[in-house]
Amino acid sequence: MGHGDDLALVDRNFPAASTALATCSGRLVRLEGAGCTEAAEAILSLFPLDSFVEAPLVHMQVVGEPQTRLAVHRDLQAVADRAEGIPVAMASLERHAFYEAARKAFAVVQTSEERAYGCFLLRKGVIFSGQ
Repeated sequence: MGHGDDLALVDRNFPAASTALATCSGRLVRLEGAGCTEAAEAILSLFPLDSFVEAPLVHMQVVGEPQTRLAVHRDLQAVADRAEGIPVAMASLERHAFYEAARKAFAVVQTSEERAYGCFLLRKGVIFSGQ
């Protein structure tokens, strides 16, 4: 992955295989037994989020409730804030727009997350020398 590439981090209900095959060149990683929070902690220990965009995190909107932030969203927000050491902006996308954006991601990481709407895009930032 290069800086500016998105990584789709999704729950167990997301159509991960068909999304990865659509345009991610089949890049699908399944993390059986890990939820989104645990997966994000591991991923964000390896790469920073993009500091050159307004919102390097995006979550799938709750259908019919675009302003709603669920516990799974708040939990991932906390993980990102800790990993970056600052508050990280998180945006949201309507469900079908999220599917389209996920098809453009570098890869899809499917977790065993049981909570609905545990689907995120993480935009990779620059790894500076010494990181």
